[in-house]
Amino acid sequence: MTIKNIFIDFGGVIVRTEDRQPRNNAAEKLGMTPRELEKIIFESESSLRASQGEIPEEAHWQSVAEVLRLTRAKADEITTEFFAGDQVDEELVAFLREQRPDRKVVLISNAWSGLRAFITRKGFADVFDHMIISAEVGIMKPDPRIYQLALEEIEAKANESVFIDDVLVNVEGARSIGMMGIQFSQPKEALLEIKNLLHNHR
Repeated sequence: MTIKNIFIDFGGVIVRTEDRQPRNNAAEKLGMTPRELEKIIFESESSLRASQGEIPEEAHWQSVAEVLRLTRAKADEITTEFFAGDQVDEELVAFLREQRPDRKVVLISNAWSGLRAFITRKGFADVFDHMIISAEVGIMKPDPRIYQLALEEIEAKANESVFIDDVLVNVEGARSIGMMGIQFSQPKEALLEIKNLLHNHR
């Protein structure tokens, strides 16, 4: 079966934390571990609500400031430093861009409301035929409905599609509706696996 569609995650795949020192520094300034700070930013109730589209991203950051007992300006300084080690994988972006128009490329991300603007600002919105962002659709991976919605948006068949994510449970969610799946753990190996899969399903 030919693979006609590539569905791909954002955080941990297209953008990854290549240098953890900024996160370590930000946490140290707050007298906490990097993991504790990550939980406040990514795993708090406000983060979950923002990812489900119940509150805007701005409200989540206001909540983070309150939890950290900082002024909003100081909290923004900390979070800017926190994300300073994150980088866009330009090789992967270029590869995805090369797949079009022969294949459709679609983003599926559990993310807050600001992701679409971030991708546009970074200059690679053209990579995607469509973006499915949890905050916009109110469904989060690994709920099978988000993959089904993504397929419907581009009129694609599950068995002609591959989904790539760094989180195994999200990959399994895609596989549960008949999509092929690749867990993105080691970047070089994962990209090679993607290329081999596409080559073998031309």
